[in-house]
Amino acid sequence: MKIQKNGSAHWVGGLKDGKGEISTESGALKAQPYGFNTRFEGKPGTNPEELIGAAHAACFTMALSMMLGEAGLTADSLDTKAVVSLEKVDGGFAITGIELSLSGSVPGADEAKFKEIAEKAKAGCPVSKALSAVPISLNVTFG
Repeated sequence: MKIQKNGSAHWVGGLKDGKGEISTESGALKAQPYGFNTRFEGKPGTNPEELIGAAHAACFTMALSMMLGEAGLTADSLDTKAVVSLEKVDGGFAITGIELSLSGSVPGADEAKFKEIAEKAKAGCPVSKALSAVPISLNVTFG
């Protein structure tokens, strides 16, 4: 079975004076503005790095939920934040790391088991696999 989803981008103009729009197949994002200023200057709006972070956090958290279920556990809550680092390297920019921060409450699990399953989810989630070219770290808060 092959599942395909898509996102799209439209851009007009140069790098610094140009403007873009990002959309998703589902309509969750529809012509969402982005540009140099939202990516590099902290202006309101979206950018590719926060979208990667949201996708990674969502995928990891779903994978963790699945793996907890396989262990006979169900979370009361799981909250994940993914911080994507973009840095200038070798004359250009690169994503140099992703830090996942997880907080969870799982009845019947101890901290060691929770961390063990979280590490497996980090390695096994499809977005982690797709982003394996960059270091992906995981910080876990339990309880």
